[in-house]
Amino acid sequence: MSDINQPSKDSRGVSRRRFIAGTGSILGAVSLAGRAVAAPAPTVTAAASIPSGAHVPVLVVGTGYGGSVAALRLAQAGVDVQMVEMGMAWDTPGSDGKIFANTTSPDYRSYWLRTKTKQPLSNFLGFPIDRSIPRYTGILDAEEMGQIIVYQGRGVGGGSLVNGGMAVTPKRENFGAILPSVNADEMYSTYYPRANANLGVGLVDPAWFDTTDCYQYARVGRKQAQRSGFPFVFVPDVYDWDYMKQEAAGTAPKSALAAEILYGNNYGKKSLQKTYLAQARATGRVTISPLHKVTSVSPAAGGGYTVLIDELNTNGDATASKTVTADRVFFAAGSVGTSKLLVKLKATGALPSLNGEIGQGWGDNGNVMCGRANHLWDPTGSLQSSIPCGGIDNWAAGGAFAEVAPLPTGIETFASFYLSITKNPNRARFSWNAATGNVDLNWQTAWKQPAIDMAKSIFDKINKKEGTIYRTDLFGTYKIWGDHLTYHPLGGAVLNKATDNYGRLQGYSGLYVIDGALIPGNTSVNPFVTITALAERNIEKIIATDL
Repeated sequence: MSDINQPSKDSRGVSRRRFIAGTGSILGAVSLAGRAVAAPAPTVTAAASIPSGAHVPVLVVGTGYGGSVAALRLAQAGVDVQMVEMGMAWDTPGSDGKIFANTTSPDYRSYWLRTKTKQPLSNFLGFPIDRSIPRYTGILDAEEMGQIIVYQGRGVGGGSLVNGGMAVTPKRENFGAILPSVNADEMYSTYYPRANANLGVGLVDPAWFDTTDCYQYARVGRKQAQRSGFPFVFVPDVYDWDYMKQEAAGTAPKSALAAEILYGNNYGKKSLQKTYLAQARATGRVTISPLHKVTSVSPAAGGGYTVLIDELNTNGDATASKTVTADRVFFAAGSVGTSKLLVKLKATGALPSLNGEIGQGWGDNGNVMCGRANHLWDPTGSLQSSIPCGGIDNWAAGGAFAEVAPLPTGIETFASFYLSITKNPNRARFSWNAATGNVDLNWQTAWKQPAIDMAKSIFDKINKKEGTIYRTDLFGTYKIWGDHLTYHPLGGAVLNKATDNYGRLQGYSGLYVIDGALIPGNTSVNPFVTITALAERNIEKIIATDL
């Protein structure tokens, strides 16, 4: 029998009441039920920022992977760069002495302008676990767009602040389906290696993996995958693996081993703040203005572009409106942010010559989640690193790759948890809604079915082999699949369609897209290395030819 059927206690005598109250999750981010709501959030104002009336050579909208690459390479080429970021700088500790909140205890720092958490894993044993929090410009945006929730990082560093750091280069044989207009030889000989080197990508020590308590859950995932005939592969990551060993040895403050990830990681993770952005700032040519939101870009009478920007406070209110002129603008606000802004600018007449491909080709990277209930003789460990380091590869046969993901609760759960990336062919589009003044996305929940079917190609077989069952208590009542979300939004301004083959927007000289909006919906793996490598390729060409 699987442990899901055990009526009241696990093998260590933990009561179900304690089990419910004490359970959290890395991807699910389960909060501890019944804790007091955090104190009111402090007000933070932006530091010295771009002044209204400024004229800048380059404005980069967003500070995620693509924008950070562009800023660094432009600065190294002698160009002064202004970056504007809608989120916070995340450089000031809170009252607990830490910059980022713990995954199992979300507080005002955790969510972007919400008064209640919107946790990816919303239930446990049938009990909802979301709770009230103060409204604040927090780090994770759970943006509800029609029939999907898109999770995005908010802050200087973008998605690098909140992802699991899995830094995967797609298999060469899959690349043609990802970016058909891009020369694969160049990507794999030059730009992927460059991206991996600058991101600080590394691989877990296999010998340490085999013995450390914190990856028992992944070893169970490996054993069960291999017994069902699936390859288990180690996955590179941008976590500092030497630091994690120190955490395990008790010689450094815990970070991955303290369940930190979804709302930021205080120590060991090499986010963009520590890599590309640190290098960019070191040039002395890059200035970043946090809590600044671009609302319009239009051609300026004297050349270049007039950019309208709202400065925000930590309640999300606009406290000042600024007008800036930029000779060139790079859109790097993420797949959703860039696509929504461009769709709005085209529809409202600010950039009417953008072509009809704007807003098209958006996908969710085939994301779908599930949990499995293991037998009592397959414990996954009470100490779990929040950094995933391996996955199950069934891409060629079943169209799915599944991260073996942690559930770092601090107690034994006997549960295996997975985030799958699948070859889901469905694509959505963004469109302007004149009645509401918003941009809508037409994604439908039913479009997740291919992703579920592809994930089942792995987990049905493992369950049959192991005699186990799916968990039905993680995403609602009697609901197996987490089909309501994506962590990996891609597309909306697709390369060689909405732009030329290097990200230049059709119809306007000096406007560029350089982020995940360029990639049409799927990368077959976690996407940020591909976003970074593509940005390296594109900015090299732009510097050589346009400047």
